[in-house]
Amino acid sequence: MRFQGASRAAVAELAALSPVKPGDNLLAADLEALERALARHPWVRSAEARRGLPPAVDVRVVEREPGALVDLGGLYLVDREAQVFKRASAGDGLDLPVITGFTRDDYLQRRADLEPLLLGALALLDGYSREGLATAWPVSEVHVDVDEGVTLYVGEEGTQVRLGVGDLPQKLARLHRMLSALRAEGKRAEVLHLDNRNRPSWVTVRLSGNARGGGDGGGVRAPASRVAGEMGGRSFSAAPRAEVTGPRGP
Repeated sequence: MRFQGASRAAVAELAALSPVKPGDNLLAADLEALERALARHPWVRSAEARRGLPPAVDVRVVEREPGALVDLGGLYLVDREAQVFKRASAGDGLDLPVITGFTRDDYLQRRADLEPLLLGALALLDGYSREGLATAWPVSEVHVDVDEGVTLYVGEEGTQVRLGVGDLPQKLARLHRMLSALRAEGKRAEVLHLDNRNRPSWVTVRLSGNARGGGDGGGVRAPASRVAGEMGGRSFSAAPRAEVTGPRGP
């Protein structure tokens, strides 16, 4: 038997699953049963088997593409079609963001309701990457709340980014501008709010007290058109003014 496309699925594991064994009559081999058997391997999305020459069964394997981890009382891999397909292990060698907000019982009992939420989280990660944010501020966690929407934890410090519900492409663009402005000034945010339902174009920032130049931290609230504004008494060129909130503790 000859396998093509198998990378994470070991050939020995696939051969063990196969009902077609060396020495079997190839003309009598049930190739559809073989394809179904191989699809039981967690990494196999689909398999197509054909008789070939010299006499053998040629199998083309399409593997799953992991999109993220999902916390269901343990970490599991979820593919880009929102299918949870295996428990994660150190041997997988993957560095992926974790989607949280669900329990194992949620998934088992309300899978049809949860899969669209997983798809939304995966689409958000794709949009985050397309916006150019992933390299400088990689996502470590995507928290999904049915009522409050989505919260991201990004960057080495785990900055909390509250995106809420709706208008995610626009919010990601505003987030990019804000994070870039903060970095240019040597400042770092602990929390960024982009979930103001009354003023959806506004961004609220709680600054970290550990940013370059010290300080006790504080916050700024500004419209997206003037993102970054006056923070800690210093002005960003991108914003002529902003409403500054008082210092906050960690």
